[in-house]
Amino acid sequence: MERKENVILQKTLDFALQIIDYCELLESKKKYVIARQLLKSGTSIGANIHEAQNAESKVDFIHKIKIAAKEIDETGYWLKLCFLSKHYPDPKDVDIQLLEIAKICNRIIYTSKLRKN
Repeated sequence: MERKENVILQKTLDFALQIIDYCELLESKKKYVIARQLLKSGTSIGANIHEAQNAESKVDFIHKIKIAAKEIDETGYWLKLCFLSKHYPDPKDVDIQLLEIAKICNRIIYTSKLRKN
């Protein structure tokens, strides 16, 4: 039986790789503090989504997805600072990818709460 691709897993993995590249650019420009914060929050989104795949219950699943949603918010904050500061390189399309992931995450939370099982 062929396994269906899990879109959110792939998107968060791709996003984490983008974040790593952007944080390496920040570090090359000696922007260490925000690079570190952004790297932690940006890569933990996918880690929490992956962890949710092995949740022990529906409540546990929703909880882990909500943690990922919090990391999305934090990552958005750091990216916004980088975007608004004239001393930081433009994060380019990283914020667009984050918005897409946020929409999927919110939809997962909403539909998970609706389901009875």
